[in-house]
Amino acid sequence: MASGLTSEELEKENAVLKQALMQAGAGAHYYASADAVREIKDDMQMPFMGNSGNHCYRMLSDFHELDCRERLNTSSYVNVVLEDEEVKAVNLGMRINIADQTTYPSSFKVHNITLNMIANLWNCPKPADFDDYGAFPGAGTVGSTEACLLGGLCLKFRWRKWYAARHGLTEGEVRGVYPNLVISTCFQAAWEKLFRYMDVEAKFVVPSKDTFAITAEGVKAQIDDKTIGVVCILGNHYGGQYDPVWEIDEMLQQLNEEMGYQVGIHVDGASGAFIAPFQDDVPAWDFRLPTVLSISASGHKFGESVCGTGWIVWRQREGLSEHVAISVSYLGGKADSYTLNFSRPASGIFVQYYKFNRLGFAGYRALRDNQFSNAKHLRDALKSFNCEDGRPYFMMLDDGDTKCLPVVAAMLNPELALPFDDIDLQHQMQQYHWYVSGYMMSYHDPNDEETKALFWDLPATQTMFRVVVKANNTRVMMDNLITSLKKVLEEMASLGPGFKSMHAPKKLKTGMKGHAC
Repeated sequence: MASGLTSEELEKENAVLKQALMQAGAGAHYYASADAVREIKDDMQMPFMGNSGNHCYRMLSDFHELDCRERLNTSSYVNVVLEDEEVKAVNLGMRINIADQTTYPSSFKVHNITLNMIANLWNCPKPADFDDYGAFPGAGTVGSTEACLLGGLCLKFRWRKWYAARHGLTEGEVRGVYPNLVISTCFQAAWEKLFRYMDVEAKFVVPSKDTFAITAEGVKAQIDDKTIGVVCILGNHYGGQYDPVWEIDEMLQQLNEEMGYQVGIHVDGASGAFIAPFQDDVPAWDFRLPTVLSISASGHKFGESVCGTGWIVWRQREGLSEHVAISVSYLGGKADSYTLNFSRPASGIFVQYYKFNRLGFAGYRALRDNQFSNAKHLRDALKSFNCEDGRPYFMMLDDGDTKCLPVVAAMLNPELALPFDDIDLQHQMQQYHWYVSGYMMSYHDPNDEETKALFWDLPATQTMFRVVVKANNTRVMMDNLITSLKKVLEEMASLGPGFKSMHAPKKLKTGMKGHAC
């Protein structure tokens, strides 16, 4: 036979195909079907026959059920709660390739309107060429990682022109010079991508455990004529503290004048850029400061949009965003693209537009007030936890109730010499369905591939934990979290040294790591 199969083999194959077709019927009950007992292998191939939509969704939901509950994941900053209308906005945006501006001009107008709202929220001066573009210099991005990379690239290209003119180098010659970027050791993974992919040296400022923030003096000591800029983190992901952008701006203005530099600031506002505008006690941190050249943020964190939403705004196009703009004409018409990614859905932009109009400034402020109230409730509870001899169980590490993110960060009191640590706390909290982030105070140095201490006054082996209080965390949930923490402490303390012997093997399997971002 042409197929190479015997009659018996063809008969068996037909029987299999008939069975597959029966299973694909929309009326088949998933839990009474062969799909419910089918083993899923990691290296499986695409099935030969398709299946019903109901069965495919059920198979997918089986995996989802085995994950932790999204709303009880206090490790992540990402918004996980969407109204029905937001889900509709997501579905609407999935059909739109926002890179195709000429085909979907009205959808791209939504992008520009949303971008302009953000630029105004961050006090960006209106550029002289605003009417030519109908928008501030900036772009919607795939998360804040892409926004950070774009901000870093513009700083690099801007510096390259300045350095070539200063030293009389050709463009080819200046490309051989290795520039640097000054940043805190509390940096997010996005910046390691810049250092690795874009040939930029990291010059780290190591903060103290008392502040988690860099200082103007520490930054100044790292700057030279190869410095493309300074990253100020508005809400580090470890403890939620703000780098003092206002003090670093003042220092840079003076240093630039003395040395003839043009060093500027990129504000990494992944979390804080949608928190600080609604806090009256925070000094100017945005484009009101003259050396702030760009700001990036995650729309999907405290911007309350859907996962994968990011934003970047530049002070001006000239010398900054013009370095990453490319002209695209092959989709029909002509448009400028500022992003590293090209084809992408409009979902995040649509939800961001929806959320701005749904909440308004007053609504965002109300969300923040509730978040800080719930964070204080949790923080006060942790402060009240004492062991039998009256000593506190926890040392608080965050900035308290104001001028920071709604984050509660602490570590088990080292003076107690407990036989368990904050990573153990994370693992034990999972039995109560809570995911609380525990991790060591260390970072990976991309310059030499070494693991180093996050702070100059604590060893890299010291552990801590962190709770991100998001908009979906209510007082009822906070009370349950507090009760769960209390139970876990009592359970671990009752086991004493026995806990360490029982759980040490598990920690070794996970590399002594918790979750950091």
